[in-house]
Amino acid sequence: MSIMNTNRQDSVKKAAAIHRDNIQKSLQHRIEVARASGNEHLLRILEAEASYFK
Repeated sequence: MSIMNTNRQDSVKKAAAIHRDNIQKSLQHRIEVARASGNEHLLRILEAEASYFK
């Protein structure tokens, strides 16, 4: 594999990791807001969604 392909793959992996981290942070914030507002239904949905990342 060429160095250029390796660098591209590394960049794609880093971008994917950053994207996943941002999704998890956003989801965690949404969980906190749902919990604070007492929205149990939304909280259950968001917690189920969060389980996909574990």
